[in-house]
This record gives sequence, structure tokens and C-alpha cells, in this order.
Amino acid sequence: MALDIGIDLGTANIIITINGKGIVLNEPSVVAYDRKKRQVVAVGSEAYKMIGRTPEYIVAVRPLKDGVISDNDMTQEMIREFIRMVSNSSFLVKPRVVLCVPSSVTDVERRAVVEAALSAGARKVYLIEEPIAALIGAGIDISRPNGTMVVDIGGGTADVAIVSFNGIVASRSIKMAGSKFDAAIIRHITQKYKILIGEKTAEKAKMQIADVYKPSGMKKMIVRGRHLLKGLPESVEISDLDIDEAIHENAMEIVEQVKLVLETAPPELVGDILSNGITLTGGGALLGGLADLISANVGAPCFIADNPIECVARGVDLAFKMSGDLLDGFEQVQLYGYR
Repeated sequence: MALDIGIDLGTANIIITINGKGIVLNEPSVVAYDRKKRQVVAVGSEAYKMIGRTPEYIVAVRPLKDGVISDNDMTQEMIREFIRMVSNSSFLVKPRVVLCVPSSVTDVERRAVVEAALSAGARKVYLIEEPIAALIGAGIDISRPNGTMVVDIGGGTADVAIVSFNGIVASRSIKMAGSKFDAAIIRHITQKYKILIGEKTAEKAKMQIADVYKPSGMKKMIVRGRHLLKGLPESVEISDLDIDEAIHENAMEIVEQVKLVLETAPPELVGDILSNGITLTGGGALLGGLADLISANVGAPCFIADNPIECVARGVDLAFKMSGDLLDGFEQVQLYGYR
């Protein structure tokens, strides 16, 4: 039996859907590789646990950076392993795979994604752009001539797009997303408290206490790391004010992209967005205060989609059911029919 597999190939997480079953896998985009044995030791959650905790001959890497493939071999190994995990048996017929890519991805980057999926055992590969998949997954009807705006913030890229009548009218994609926020938090804590914290600690602080709209200083948490001057373990209490100092500028960069997209859009569609609002999707949509920050600066209502992390994956899954419309009248879906 043939399978249709949808893959949201994210910088931070990979979400896989199967036709008729919905989401079957949601794992971190991490691969652990043993240099001595020259083989993959673990992928996903197991590999994520190894980040910063492995001997030198085992490396735990994120093969995707800023929404695109940075390590081709590791990406192929990761996709192959994940497809094997969700299929449970060898395919009678190789699966069709639809992959998500940022709206600004280049032809070279598209080719790398397609080759990775084909080498992992796909029969045919379809590409769909993230803003389209995000809106479909959020349950918004994009087939009408009515402007809808989406801000999809993942781990590596933030995609801002206005969609109307089955197509992207105006869009921008920037490499400003979850991983950049984490790096900014690490940098700020290092400079202010002289304590070096890890990537996972920074991510936890961002998720638990961040407020980029009106930080009060009331949300607090303890972070632990290595004191740069003493070289010894140390802990410090930080608040939402610290997180805001670290990432406010980055959050405003996303707000600026929203403004730039609105500036290039036809006036009729801008009027639609004032009434329809702006939809936030992706893991970055959960950043405390971001929806209020965008709304206050842009003047249009902004709301977070239901279960924003899975919006793109749900859209990818639905893309197969809508394939007649998508592939005939959808410029944003690229079809690669290699044999």
C-alpha cells in the first residue's frame, strides 16, 4: 500500500503526517553521529538529550539552519530514519512526500530538500510554501479573493505573507526566529551576570517567563550555568525584564517585516486584514506578549492560531486532499516528478 507522507521540515522540530492518520511524529530536528563507527546513533528526542553532553567522538547536530539544509548527509539520514519510524514496515510502493519550505527559499535550497527526500526513499516530492500550509492548517479558507495575513515563526525563519485567492500576494522571510531569540538570551545573561548558560536553558527561560509587550518583572526563574570569571557552576535569578532586554529588538524586527509586507500590499487587501486580523502560527507564536506587540504597532487585530506549532504540519496533511486545486491553480506548490 502506498503512503502519502507530509513533512514539516523545521529548524527546531520535524513533524510528520500520514494520510488518514494525521500527525504521527513530532521530534526535535537533531541527529547524533558517531565519528568512530561512522553511523547515526540517535535522532529526534534521544539525540536532543545528547546536546552538550557527549564525548568528543559523538556529535549531536541540528542539520537544518535558518530553515534550510546546512548538512546534507545528516539531513538525509534524519529524514530516512524518521520515515522508517512512521512506516513500521518496508514500503510496497515508495511514498509520495510533501515538504514545507520557507517562502524565500532559493532554487538551490529547494533542490537540496528534494534530493534529501528522494534519497530517503520518496517516490515523488512536492514542495509547499510555509505561509500557505500554515493558513490551511489554521483552518482558514484561502480560496476566496479576501486578504488574509499570516506570521509563521519557526525555529530558523519567520515568514510573513498576505494570501488571497489561493496565492501569495506579498511576502517576506527573515532568518529571525526561535534560535536567534535563544542566542540573544544567552548573550544577554553572559554580559549582564557573567554566567554562560546552555541553549536548552535559554529556550526554557524564553518559553516560561518571556513578555515582549509589557514585562512587569514579576515573572522569575532560576538559571544555572558556568561563571565566566570563577569557572565554577553558579545560579542566578532572572525575570521577564531580562528576557525583554535580550530579545525585544529581535521581536521588533518581526514587527517591521509585518509593516513592510503591508506597505507593498494592494489597499483593498490591507482593508481585509483590518477586519480579518493577523494570524500567528509556529512555535514563535507562543512567545509571551508577541501578539499584543504586533497589534499595538500595526493597528490590526492579531491572534494566535489554535495549536500554532502544528498548523504547518496540518496544512501539509490537508494539501494532499486539496491536491487537485493546489497543483492546477496554485503557483506556490512546486511539483518535482523525478523517477
